Amino acid sequence: MIRPRLARGLRAQLVLAFLLVSALSAVTAAAVTYRQGRDAIAERAQADLVQELRAHLASRVPDLPAEPKAADLRTLAVQLDRAAGARGWRTALSYRGGALVAAGREAPPLPAPLRAEAATAATALAQRFHHGETPWLAVAVPVTAADRPQGPPPLTVYASMSLASQQQDVEGLAAAARAAAVPVALASIIPALLAARRLLRPVRRLRTATERMSAGGLDTRVTVTGDDELADLGRAFNGMAATLQADAATLRAMEERARRFAADVSHELRTPLAAMSAVTGVLDADAASGRLPPVTAEALHLVSDETRKLTRLIEDLIEVSRFDAGAAVLHLDEVDLGELIGKTLALRHWDGQVRTDLPAGLRVRLDPRRVDVVLANLVGNALRHGGPDVSVTVRVESAPGQVTVIVTDDGPGIPADLLPHVFDRFTKGDSARSRSEGSGLGLAIAAENARLHGGTLTATTPPEGGTTMTLTLPRWSQGPDGGRRPGPG
Repeated sequence: MIRPRLARGLRAQLVLAFLLVSALSAVTAAAVTYRQGRDAIAERAQADLVQELRAHLASRVPDLPAEPKAADLRTLAVQLDRAAGARGWRTALSYRGGALVAAGREAPPLPAPLRAEAATAATALAQRFHHGETPWLAVAVPVTAADRPQGPPPLTVYASMSLASQQQDVEGLAAAARAAAVPVALASIIPALLAARRLLRPVRRLRTATERMSAGGLDTRVTVTGDDELADLGRAFNGMAATLQADAATLRAMEERARRFAADVSHELRTPLAAMSAVTGVLDADAASGRLPPVTAEALHLVSDETRKLTRLIEDLIEVSRFDAGAAVLHLDEVDLGELIGKTLALRHWDGQVRTDLPAGLRVRLDPRRVDVVLANLVGNALRHGGPDVSVTVRVESAPGQVTVIVTDDGPGIPADLLPHVFDRFTKGDSARSRSEGSGLGLAIAAENARLHGGTLTATTPPEGGTTMTLTLPRWSQGPDGGRRPGPG
């Protein structure tokens, strides 16, 4: 499930981020190129206009009278307009701040700020403006008098030139910039995919290694290359894996030693406890016959009870050690489940205390001894912890492929905080009591026996109260090769 999320998540985010950065860079570069190109084209047109206008003025102004009239100025304007050629500028002249004198052709009005500034300027001025939808360029070139070079220029020549052709060049430049930005943005997908692949490869390795570790492969390590942050993460993962492997090995060794110790102690205690049970049995018979003093008989009964409890505890510990060692095996036999439950209750003298709802003739293939242990623990716990007036019911339900044994009581029920741990080892219903009749292993052994059959054992507390223990067992059939497998009933 991680692979689709990774493909749709990190890869898509990296490619999208790379694409956005590339697109933004391309658009920014195109915008800067457009602006600089536009300004360069306009400045070039302005410089050429001023340069050519000055060249024509240098050859024609000396022919003007000292005090030119309007006709002289118009003649000069006509000459300048004719010299414009392809540029097609239109000129107008002003002498000593007087009215503008033009050649007669219609020209766009000059910008007022340009005229106001040119009246006192000693250098050429320029201003771009729009006349209708067309951009124009207006320049003002002062002509200084030869006899008064330091004073205000008596003659100012204005020229207006259309920038339509330059605008077309600018639009072509903008179109080229836009056309170049799109392929650049699209082409960035390829390096984005390559970069995402390179960045995600260590992540995938870590994911695979994590899955292997979660499956139990604590010896899993990742190959680390490079010195970047992902390499540091890989080295940190390897260090963590090594630590976990060492800790797990230590814990397994400690657990194995503890199991072996419990099994060895249990087996060592079994023989002397058997002897003690035999002796206390004989002494119990003497006490029952009245041949022992009352105080001695009471002490003997106490020793006998404790010996029986210790014997049951040792037997439970031995059984648990078999489960832990994987030595517990099933001895299946086809039995009548109703008769098996009836024998379990009768053997422990519970048949008068427990109500049953058992189908007749329901034959099931199971291990009678282990199912007897499960039923004895379930019913015994219900009678023991349900109170003096508890009502216990055992019923059986059959379904295709499985049978279910349900043990219910109307007692106080299992506390909510204890319910999730009721099948844990050494769990007792009343933890405040240091001593109790049970060892705390009965339900744990019952659950192990259910799992050994391939079934389940669950405990619930219904809203109406009491406790419900449910044992679910699969039907078993004999295979043609002698093997045992679950099968339909």
